Amino acid sequence: MKVKRKIIEINEELCDGCGQCVTSCAEGALQLIGGKAKVVSDNFCDGLGACIGECPTGALKIIERDADEFDVEAVEKHLHDRQKKEAVAEPASPCGCQSAGVQIFDCKDANKPSFTGEEGDSALSHWPVQIKLVPAKAPFLKGADLLVLADCVPVSFPTLHRDFLKGKAVMMGCPKFDDVQEYIDKFADVFKTAGIKSVTTVIMEVPCCSGLPMIVKKGMEKAGVSVPMEKVVVSTKGKIIKRAAS
Repeated sequence: MKVKRKIIEINEELCDGCGQCVTSCAEGALQLIGGKAKVVSDNFCDGLGACIGECPTGALKIIERDADEFDVEAVEKHLHDRQKKEAVAEPASPCGCQSAGVQIFDCKDANKPSFTGEEGDSALSHWPVQIKLVPAKAPFLKGADLLVLADCVPVSFPTLHRDFLKGKAVMMGCPKFDDVQEYIDKFADVFKTAGIKSVTTVIMEVPCCSGLPMIVKKGMEKAGVSVPMEKVVVSTKGKIIKRAAS
């Protein structure tokens, strides 16, 4: 039944797809679709606006319009169904790609003082690397120092292997185009099971990257753990412009 009530409205022109509003919506009413935040269903949105303060561009506001009534039971079912879906065992790859199978590489050279990360030297110790594909119980995550990269960082930062990847397990993805809640749940599973020692997040200076450290933090909160974390921001020209504990 439709009633006139308060509900979130999203200005798609202002939305940069950072996903911060998605992580702050406890009802799961928001989702990134096509790189933009959208209300999944009117009856999931309580209209209280907890997500507004997380938006860096002012794309969200509360309006009054005819909408389906907020439905607590529908929200509970929605969240339950999503958790049930996420609890299903992860396939090696959603497309059956054999390259997504877990592999651990011998990186003895990367631990040498002479390692430069140049001339074909690689500090990568495992495969896969995409957040979606890395199993939470992957052996390379056990007790690891975790490096979480935004997808564009390896293209921009020329000495990634030498300066960041050496000695770390890596997970990378795009907070704008991928499923934010799926990322949060994946990191929660990782923090629950892997005994991660530290986290370094490396993101680009562009606004759509800013949600990645928050996603990692939300994963920690969901897992009920606190892990030391550093946030590094890289310019589009490949220079570190900010580095601080987060």
